[in-house]
Amino acid sequence: QEAKCAYIVIIMAVYWCTEVIPLAITSLMPAVFFPLLGVQSSKSVCSQYLNNTNMLFVGGLIVALSVEQWNLHKRIALKVLLILGVKPPLLMLGFMIVTAFLSMWISNTATTAMMIPIVQAVLEQMDSTDFDVTMMEQAAGQTNTVIEMEEKNASDPTSVPVISNGQIPDDHRSSEEKKTRERICKGMMLCVCYAASIGGTATLTGTGPNVVLKGQMDQLYPDNNDVVNFASWFGFAFPNMILMLVLAWFWLQCSFMGFNLKKSWGCGTERTAKEKAAYDVLKTEMKKLGPISYAEFNVLLMFVSLVLLWFSRHPGFVKGWAARLFPGGEKYITDSAPAVFIALLLFILPANKPRFRCWKPRVSDPEQAEEDIKPDLTAPLLDWNVVQRKMPWSIVLLLGGGFALADASAHSGLSAWLGRQMTPLGSIPPWAIASVLSLIIAVFTECTSNVATATLFLPVFSSMAASVKIHPLYVMLPSTLSASFAFMLPVATPPNAIVFSYGHVRVWDMVKTGVVMNIIGVFCVTLAINMWGRPLFNLDTFPDWANSTINQ
Repeated sequence: QEAKCAYIVIIMAVYWCTEVIPLAITSLMPAVFFPLLGVQSSKSVCSQYLNNTNMLFVGGLIVALSVEQWNLHKRIALKVLLILGVKPPLLMLGFMIVTAFLSMWISNTATTAMMIPIVQAVLEQMDSTDFDVTMMEQAAGQTNTVIEMEEKNASDPTSVPVISNGQIPDDHRSSEEKKTRERICKGMMLCVCYAASIGGTATLTGTGPNVVLKGQMDQLYPDNNDVVNFASWFGFAFPNMILMLVLAWFWLQCSFMGFNLKKSWGCGTERTAKEKAAYDVLKTEMKKLGPISYAEFNVLLMFVSLVLLWFSRHPGFVKGWAARLFPGGEKYITDSAPAVFIALLLFILPANKPRFRCWKPRVSDPEQAEEDIKPDLTAPLLDWNVVQRKMPWSIVLLLGGGFALADASAHSGLSAWLGRQMTPLGSIPPWAIASVLSLIIAVFTECTSNVATATLFLPVFSSMAASVKIHPLYVMLPSTLSASFAFMLPVATPPNAIVFSYGHVRVWDMVKTGVVMNIIGVFCVTLAINMWGRPLFNLDTFPDWANSTINQ
């Protein structure tokens, strides 16, 4: 049984890594081969493809699609950028904060696709304004002033990058100034895709690997007392995200702009023409959105309600609403229930303010009178055609295939066999095991899908933790976060590919910046798991629910 299961796991691992057929289609292989080889029945395998965790993911994605549909994410992004300011280092910080916040709730790919055109427009406007100022001064005969200004800009680490589309002549700019601008342009572009990957780690539904961990914990340890839920994950991963974001900003600023504290913050200094131009672009984009609409307000209300329901369901330190309002609620209600409930409401609540017209009917026009007493029917906040078109169904199947693998590995005895082979690792300190595994995953995920990486490795790490008697989350949590650290290659994750497609960043730029980003990521995760992860999840003990699972 173990060998049969291992055979299918190896075949799927090779297919996932090489992508000889689509990832989602590879994920369907357990539904065919496990029953044929006698590993598990079709009924057992197929029930994994839309289990509790997948329903949580689907519900969260539907709410995210409604935010995208009504451009609420763009309004939030522009508002934050206008507040933070437009000095290049602050602008970079603003782009990173907004991207990370949005990717906590909507997909990393959608966040990057929305942010990159804003970055492009701001940088183009700043550059064309700088060029206009230069030309005006030259026309006025202020040649010496221009030379001084160019020399200053060439040595100024906070200058803004050139985005040359063949429209701006190069003869008025020194080669050093152009290089500086190109460097800063690269930094601005890379900060968005990196912030999207970092931000997705902060919430349970933010990115695929997080959902894989939740599903596999429930699969491998059914009596785990809901140890990984939305609130506990957020308590662990959100501080880690903040730390990573700050260190990433410092690294990108030092790499592409140089670090000058006075010029970075520049409190009280007057805005340059370029900064005013950037601010005007953001204001113009904000004006295009107009005042907040009834639909946007409703979507925002639904979004906030879902987050509050997730946090207050089972906070841990007090009784949540699930236990207070429903008998046995803690046993029956999981995070998927509020996610699907809010998703249902999005298809019911109207997109326009409903008006009910009713007045005394006129005798002369009975048909008009009948029409007047009917309410104005309006479209709902979300249409099924939009969901069908935009929902990443491939990820849903990919998660399902992973859960089917984990379930079969546990029931066939493959997990237990792998655990026995790893018993010698018990002599190594747990923190060292966690750090090494995080590094391995961070390297492996550069070449493979993040979700596929987590799906393949988490059951193995779970078996290893059980065999050496350490808390399963001690190795599974850092590994899950590391699966999102795909910073080095354009093919590693969709946000990287989007940024690369704009043509400002070369592969080598991404590799040399991404290496340090991976080191920052592994360092932060190691720090997080050993500092606040230990007391939060009681990682110094080997839990009874893990012990009872082994005995079974």
